[in-house]
Amino acid sequence: MSRMRQRWHNGMIGLIGMLALFVSAAALADPPTRVARLSHMDGTVTFSPAGEEDWAAAQANRPVVTGDRLWADANSRFELQVGAAAVRVGSETSINVLNLDDQVGQFQLAQGTIDLRVRRIEGGQFYEIDTPNLAFSVRKPGEYRIDVDPQGNTTTLRVFNGEGEAYGEGAAYVIGQGQLYTFTGQGLSDYQTAALPQPDAFDQWAFDRDRREDRAVTARYVSPDLIGYSDLDEYGTWRDVQGYGNVWVPTQVASGWAPYRDGHWAWVEPYGWTWIDDAPWGFAPFHYGRWAYIDTRWCWVPGPIAVRPVYAPALVAFVGGGGFSIAVGGGPVAGIAWFPLGVGEVYRPSYVVSRSYFTNINVSNTVVNTTVINNYYNNQNVNVVYRNREVPNAVVAVSATSFASGHDVRREAVQVSRQDIDRHQPSAVAAVAPTHASVIAAVAAGATAAAVAKPAARILDRRVVAKATPPQQAASFAAKQQALAAQPGKPLEQEKLQAMSRERPAAQRNVQVVAPSGKAAAAPMPLPPSKGGGVAQERRGQAPSAAAPQPPQQGGVTKEERRSQPPTAAVPQPPQQGGATKEERRGQPPTAAAPQSPQERGAAKEERRGPPPTANAPQPPQERRGQPPTAAAPQPPQERAAQERRAPPPGAQPQQPPREQPQARQAPPREQPQARQAPPREQPQARQAPPQPPQAAREERRGPPPAQQQQPPREQPQARQAPAQAQAQQQAQARQAPPPQQTARGEPPREERGKEKEKEKKEGQPQ
Repeated sequence: MSRMRQRWHNGMIGLIGMLALFVSAAALADPPTRVARLSHMDGTVTFSPAGEEDWAAAQANRPVVTGDRLWADANSRFELQVGAAAVRVGSETSINVLNLDDQVGQFQLAQGTIDLRVRRIEGGQFYEIDTPNLAFSVRKPGEYRIDVDPQGNTTTLRVFNGEGEAYGEGAAYVIGQGQLYTFTGQGLSDYQTAALPQPDAFDQWAFDRDRREDRAVTARYVSPDLIGYSDLDEYGTWRDVQGYGNVWVPTQVASGWAPYRDGHWAWVEPYGWTWIDDAPWGFAPFHYGRWAYIDTRWCWVPGPIAVRPVYAPALVAFVGGGGFSIAVGGGPVAGIAWFPLGVGEVYRPSYVVSRSYFTNINVSNTVVNTTVINNYYNNQNVNVVYRNREVPNAVVAVSATSFASGHDVRREAVQVSRQDIDRHQPSAVAAVAPTHASVIAAVAAGATAAAVAKPAARILDRRVVAKATPPQQAASFAAKQQALAAQPGKPLEQEKLQAMSRERPAAQRNVQVVAPSGKAAAAPMPLPPSKGGGVAQERRGQAPSAAAPQPPQQGGVTKEERRSQPPTAAVPQPPQQGGATKEERRGQPPTAAAPQSPQERGAAKEERRGPPPTANAPQPPQERRGQPPTAAAPQPPQERAAQERRAPPPGAQPQQPPREQPQARQAPPREQPQARQAPPREQPQARQAPPQPPQAAREERRGPPPAQQQQPPREQPQARQAPAQAQAQQQAQARQAPPPQQTARGEPPREERGKEKEKEKKEGQPQ
């Protein structure tokens, strides 16, 4: 019995221990596994770290995190790499990284131009660009351009390929491939549409960057999510080394070069001390993988290609801190040294992380046994023999002051004897407290914060619209400095950082959330026809008619009624970009199909889709929905072409004249014949083709004819429905008849001939 009790007691202890471990791991707020990299700059680019008001010259290869702000001055541009996405920023553009973690890439665009290229999206990932007029959310791979005018009054969206969702106050629309929309205000109700223009210099630069990335040979050897891999082709070669596999060897380095020597250190929350390398290729090999010294040369060994890499601020082991000194200026000073980790060696972050994060950051960057990883996680005092520590010139040392000030390591490095290195145990923490210079890194950039360009205050204070709620602004370094000094080299826990952010007085962000988190946003809908009267055009060889008519048709007349402003004669064209496809989805012909479908479905459906809906909307929208255009609309030829493409071969010639008349219905001359149309006999065919009854309805929509004219057409369709078989045959023939004949709006002779034929047919039909 006692043995059973002992087993039960041990089992309960084990269970409690597992629960405690689970709770502690859940309580830990791991930092994001990815950052953005400032990968390319042309001209003057400045940045302000999260929580700070100072600005400094930006440095290539700097990690960009939530809260960082960047500015591209006149005639300048830069690129941010974010996993499988790239954000290209144009001249005189201000962006703020509102949120950047494993799932969200949210950027505030107060002014200027952004080109967003997304190669791949996994799980629930999304990217969002927040502007003064709207929030543009991307959940599909593609390439997108967003422009905000200098006054912040308009936002232009261009979808080169892919699909995005525009969110405003009380509205959400889908912007599809090949479409361009310019929005004014925050309700998405005032906008114009146009064709995608020819690429400008900024577009060409973005496309060149795309091609460079797509052609990178390095993509064969590393994970596609590894940031900075496209730069390795130009500065090194790949080799297959026994025992290591595929390794990359830098070819443009000086004799005696060693990793983590050409660059400087910066303090980047929440990761702490972060290495920023000076080489153009110096990001991926210093934040992922491991370094190995093979055949008298340094080689970079990437992690497993099938595992999503986890970013590390610097994959090194430190030597120094308390009691470690170096000789500088003839006397000993406090110093700090470091060397790169080798293949299979465990990296221990200086910040607090969960067991799963600790495992992932190691297995994604090198081949290492999980048993070894668990041993390191549970035991802080593991005795390790580091291979690279023994390599000549591998250990780099500087004074603690130079380290904390972000000075150039290559200039500040000092020689340290092997005996001094061996006397100190390697550590995961560089026990040096950061300073304001560590955060702003102005010294390393070679410029003072007061001398650099930065956005005007009106741009920084400009309010933007957001769909996703961003996190609170980071606390300033001044608010954290005392706490950081109490634990040198160790970043503050996430809970402490969040608490300081909440206490920040000016933590109010200039963001208006239109779809608060926790509330389901209205499902985005295809965008209705342009209110401003743009012209639908083609995007680099893509036919707009296949993609644009959809928005108008789904939005229908109701959206136009909401706007209550008739579009210009050119407006029908934007809908053509998506309308064809929507008509195809319905399976109806684009032009004459609208009048005929009412016959097939009855007067009630005709009222819904036919004249009554369009009575509140101008004729151009009718053209978008596939109905015959009015005499003022210039699109009939386009509609005819679309109808010819979709319509089946004509089945009966006699029905073609009536089809000519549906468009004739729209012509003003036929408004008068409606008096002649008093007999409902002519109107049965008029529903299929006769212009007079529909003309009355459409004229009523325009305003000149009295509203009473709409009633006869509705009653007459019902009378026509009596001979169901004859009507079905006529409708089938009318559907098959080619619509081009309808374009003869100004040919009374044809109409008269059609009317005579109709009368003859009616006389021959049973009543």
